Amino acid sequence: MAQSSIEWTELTWNPVTGCTKISPGCKFCYAEVMSRRLKAMGVEKYNDGFKIKTHTNALNIPFTWKKPKVVFVNSMSDLFHPDVPAAFIKAVFAVMNNTPQHIYQVLTKRSERLLELSSELNWTTNIWMGVSVESEEYTYRIDELSQTAAQTKFLSVEPLIAPVNTLNLAGIDWVIVGGESGHKARPIKKDWIDHIKNKCQDNSVAFFFKQWGKAKYNANPNDPTIINEHPQHAKGGCELDGKIYREMPTKAA
Repeated sequence: MAQSSIEWTELTWNPVTGCTKISPGCKFCYAEVMSRRLKAMGVEKYNDGFKIKTHTNALNIPFTWKKPKVVFVNSMSDLFHPDVPAAFIKAVFAVMNNTPQHIYQVLTKRSERLLELSSELNWTTNIWMGVSVESEEYTYRIDELSQTAAQTKFLSVEPLIAPVNTLNLAGIDWVIVGGESGHKARPIKKDWIDHIKNKCQDNSVAFFFKQWGKAKYNANPNDPTIINEHPQHAKGGCELDGKIYREMPTKAA
């Protein structure tokens, strides 16, 4: 468990670590870079670097939290990776089912396996299920998410590296959008963001604009949130037409 700097969550919990690249959004994977650093620091959990590993000893961690938390599950992996045994996925779900005071945010790019296992999982109301969609080519993940029994469904359109024009938001509760960060970050364009924001507003879906990623891609070079000292600073800034969008699904209440 670790406090998170990710704007839409509080903590990260990693019962699985490691992953493999599956689509263009993975190109500059932050988790892969971080795992190398943690291995170099001698952190035992990452002694195999970015190789898929399950950590049974991490399953009890949520039972130790004294107050309700909002938790990003497997920030350093993908729970639905084919190398993660179905029995372990079910064990992670059992922990989430048995700690209803916490909200768990699970995010995958493996929507096919998510859908395959969905009927075998207990979708309690505290489990928010999301898929990553970095471009139009991967909107099929939305369709597969929509077929699951998850009671709160969300999209992480991050890194947004190309337009996403076909966005079926039926049954979707929340959309997060963000630009890529890092020195090799690919550009994000304002009209791509505006299209998604407008679709969310038209469909009464919560819209969360996380970041531009790099200041040079920000449509407003004077965005005050570019400055590190700003209380709502994000990488590259996070204003959109002078407004900060940090909406959460109403089911969070």
